[in-house]
Amino acid sequence: MKRSFYILAFFLSHLLFAQQNNQLWKGYFSYNEIVDVENAPEKVFAATQNGIFSKALASSELTIYNSVTGFKPEAITTIHHSSAFNKTYAGNSNGLILITNADGSVTTKVDIIEDVPVPPNKKKINDFYEHNGRLYIATDYGISVLNIATSEFIITYFIGTSGEETQVLQTTVLGDEIYAVTQNFGIRKGNLNNPNLYDFSQWQTFDAGFWVGIVTFNNQIVAINTNARTYRYSGAGFQEVLNHLQPGLKLKTNDTELIITTRNQVFVLNTMFLQLATITSIPDYTAAFSAATVVGDYIYIGTEKDGLFATLLSNPSTFENISPSGPVRNYIFRVKKAPNFLWAVYGDYSRQYNPFPLEEYGISKFSNDNGWELIPYEDLFEAKSISDIVFNPKKPNQIFATSYFSGLLKIEGSDVTLFNNTNTGPNGLESLSTSSVDIRINSPAFDKDGNLWITNVATSNGIRAIKKLRTDGQWQSFSVEEIVTDGFSRYGPMAIDRNSTKWIPTINDGLLAFNENYNNKFIKLNSSSGNLPDNDVRCVAIDNRNQLWIGTYAGLRILPSIDRFLTETELTANPIIIQEGDLAQELFYQQTILDIAVDGANRKWVSIADGGVFLVSANGQQTIYQFTKNNSPLPSNNINDIEIDGVSGEVFFATDKGMVSFLGTSTKPSDDLANVYVYPNPVRPEFSGTVKISGLIDKANVKITDIEGNLVYETTTSGGTIEWDTKAFGKHKVASGVYMIFVASQDGTDTTVKKVMIIR
Repeated sequence: MKRSFYILAFFLSHLLFAQQNNQLWKGYFSYNEIVDVENAPEKVFAATQNGIFSKALASSELTIYNSVTGFKPEAITTIHHSSAFNKTYAGNSNGLILITNADGSVTTKVDIIEDVPVPPNKKKINDFYEHNGRLYIATDYGISVLNIATSEFIITYFIGTSGEETQVLQTTVLGDEIYAVTQNFGIRKGNLNNPNLYDFSQWQTFDAGFWVGIVTFNNQIVAINTNARTYRYSGAGFQEVLNHLQPGLKLKTNDTELIITTRNQVFVLNTMFLQLATITSIPDYTAAFSAATVVGDYIYIGTEKDGLFATLLSNPSTFENISPSGPVRNYIFRVKKAPNFLWAVYGDYSRQYNPFPLEEYGISKFSNDNGWELIPYEDLFEAKSISDIVFNPKKPNQIFATSYFSGLLKIEGSDVTLFNNTNTGPNGLESLSTSSVDIRINSPAFDKDGNLWITNVATSNGIRAIKKLRTDGQWQSFSVEEIVTDGFSRYGPMAIDRNSTKWIPTINDGLLAFNENYNNKFIKLNSSSGNLPDNDVRCVAIDNRNQLWIGTYAGLRILPSIDRFLTETELTANPIIIQEGDLAQELFYQQTILDIAVDGANRKWVSIADGGVFLVSANGQQTIYQFTKNNSPLPSNNINDIEIDGVSGEVFFATDKGMVSFLGTSTKPSDDLANVYVYPNPVRPEFSGTVKISGLIDKANVKITDIEGNLVYETTTSGGTIEWDTKAFGKHKVASGVYMIFVASQDGTDTTVKKVMIIR
């Protein structure tokens, strides 16, 4: 689904970026998938692919760095903390280095990306080693050296036997000699006092074997071999220290202990190479280890999926998970905001709706009171690849989740039910296999009467159908065989309008529209009969004016009225043409649209593959925001799902690298003006944002005056919230004082008055 992203210069000239104020953003990241851990005096650091957190031993204070705090990695592969300079380094898969400084600021180093003359796929950073104020960076091409004090690059060494680049996994220094474990040339070494060390011929092969890691410990070289053994070199040759049976993943030292990590083992050795601790499991977890270290009296173990654990070095029997609260993983496929919880699911499928390899994750839910909670995979009948979720609008605590393999889950409190082909009757769910469960269902949506609709494809009889779970618990099935012409067609998330018409995206058949109340009427829009730019429709959204927004693999279309389905037999969608002077351009021309969401002011949030997200006006003619990972806290430009909290205006972006939210202002309008409130109030000198006025009705008139009655701002609402930049008609900031806010409904029958104090 990758496409080049092109927007005309005049189009960009109208963008208004809110990323300058990160107070408007929140992060909802997972800290479970640990890639590296690092020791420091009285502190431990751990990294996931897109963030770092640290815990102070004395105070238990957690510090977190992620995209919302300005820390924006590509994919972290290794970290290092310099105690001497109080800096923390994060190396990435593309050569990017992020430096967190003592004052909390972040320095971004792109020298490897831009200046090292090797292909981009050879710039991965594998390890950092600090020695005499220099940072030796082991990469997939060789070794680069950074001055820690100035953060300037000094030199790069290509140490292949013929001067070619070679993958360096780890480096260390003993005396004046630097040792480097390479992928193809064994352990290479050179003398740091040699002014010609940049010359590959000045390097020599220390050992031609096959190694994966190396450290200096107790004034000796210690290295892990590919034969799953750790050795030490004391001058007369390598001597075996430990046979750990499993391949070594990480070799670390804090100077007093040696820590060896394999997938299922952590070994801690003292300076005499005697085992102080051996850990092979964590109770209640089937954890796979990724890295470990020792700080003070504790062992810290990073796991691939379960977070960071701490246990006593002297008695490693009780473990505490110290990862910050978050969802299970950063790759969130769908998110849904219900009144009491924010729900997230992780099972996905490809563009072709292929769910393999199957995901075995539970369902996460978030509330302000309890933070993140998990319904484990085991408590969900081990349903695999849970790819969508919806709540019953008539019973908001009743949740339905579709597995693209196992069936339909109903969750109500602690009660969980799994519907599949064995318990839903002849009109219920159908499996791909007659001998086992393989149920491809998707697109859960409720109609206005409280019936749940889903799609069911790839069945054993080859029939593709729309399924209805009625409020009485009975199932109905509606075949789409007569209108679907492509035998491989699959269905995306549907939308149901006020007339109970189902609008269903397909991968090869365009957009299906179906209504059982009109003699099972079907209409199909595609590239030949409906003016769609592509027959692969990825998403649909119904706006507040009953227009249908259609996102395809190659552009956007609008159906002017959903009611046309009731009276017409053919439907044609239209592009949105934006114009600047004499130049016209189709909005999102040839762009792959991943999702569309409509906010309380009828504006549209549109996610573009590799292009981030746009907020456009109700008619699409004005672009209000464009957010990308470069100009905002978005951790990725690929947004799987957009969800809006209509009460607060918070907009959630679930990406392939984590979830963040933007605190928007377009909330659903209230029924009256009884609950209008203003925030912040008072507005203090250090505040740099806008004043929000919420709890408004639609099309209300809002006037703001100073205490003497001079008008400084006026607007008409569209939705439930407006914001004021504290300027007099957008020109100059108003002076300190009390300002009156007069609100009146369109007919003048409902009014209220509020005050806000501004302190400059």
